[in-house]
Amino acid sequence: MIDAENQQLGIVSVEDALSRAREAELDLVEVSPTAEPPVCRIMDFGKYLYELKRKEKLAQKKQHVATLKEIRMRPKIDPHDEAVKINQVRAFLEKGHKVQLTIQFRGREMVYLEQGRQLMEDALVKLQDVAKIEKPNVLLGKRMTMVISPAKTKHAD
Repeated sequence: MIDAENQQLGIVSVEDALSRAREAELDLVEVSPTAEPPVCRIMDFGKYLYELKRKEKLAQKKQHVATLKEIRMRPKIDPHDEAVKINQVRAFLEKGHKVQLTIQFRGREMVYLEQGRQLMEDALVKLQDVAKIEKPNVLLGKRMTMVISPAKTKHAD
């Protein structure tokens, strides 16, 4: 048996353990029922459950769920607008999100497929310090898409 101050009391009868728990106004909790003899502890069980829930919530807060963000562009995008989009992609990647770059072609813009590919390549070159290709650019119908994910951060030595 272990008391409320984490001191081992040795092997104690069940009645004696229950009376000690009542004296301390705490609960007698069986910690290890499979051990021979079973191990019991005197503790505030409600407080123990509260601490467990609190630790679980904190662990969930620290978890980061990567989501897929999409940035859409057109093949004849203005250089300034392209820079703004690249900065958005950089911000998403630094937060740990995956980003899908999409170039939409409308009507006769299908003639500018090479310009669209070049736009993707330029974006990749500008983001090479924070990004890696997860799925290379693919043309599906009138959309060219590429998925990039954050590059693994190098820890300082």
